Amino acid sequence: MGAVDLCYLDEAGFAPTLPTAYSWSVVAERLEVPYEAPEGRRVNAIGAYFSHGPQAGEFHHQSWASLPKSRAKKQPSTLAEQAAAHQLQPEEVGRIDSERLLSFIWKIAGRPMIHAEGWRRERELVVILDNYSVHKSDEVRAARSELAAANVTLWYLPAYSPELSEIEPIWHAVKHRDMVRRSHDVLGGLKRDVDDTLERKAVALRSTRVKTAELCRRAA
Repeated sequence: MGAVDLCYLDEAGFAPTLPTAYSWSVVAERLEVPYEAPEGRRVNAIGAYFSHGPQAGEFHHQSWASLPKSRAKKQPSTLAEQAAAHQLQPEEVGRIDSERLLSFIWKIAGRPMIHAEGWRRERELVVILDNYSVHKSDEVRAARSELAAANVTLWYLPAYSPELSEIEPIWHAVKHRDMVRRSHDVLGGLKRDVDDTLERKAVALRSTRVKTAELCRRAA
């Protein structure tokens, strides 16, 4: 078997008010966190963490906002108007479907937007996923042969075993510690905060990996 790159792929959702976490407050003073009802609003992110290979320590991510269904009698006529009402651009809106999943997989695999026919990775990439329905959709199943031809393999975890995914601790840290602001009244604000926090996390993970590799090299 040749050299293999390994990454863990998963999705995570962020509500306008994040789960409460441990914090500090002045003695005898109650700490209050503003609450914003979700009302169908949410930011869904997809991420991939490389655990083995030259890209080890890299964390790639992308997010989209899920808009609530309007109860108004007169609804905005276009997606652009609906997005603007939440301080978003149309391309920032929508669910993570099979098309977006596959596009993300090709992106982390390194395939350029404009590529030669028969493009293939030099090193095999194994993408580890859970059994979420989108991961096993007909569209994804149909794409597996093309992915395999490009030296990209999809490998599924056993059912109900999130503890086996190395990306789960990253999502937990982002939700419970890294996102300092706990509540957002504007969906666009939540998405920007999610994107900024995920990018800071990516930088921190890569930096930690580089420092660890340097320490190991010096100790050798």
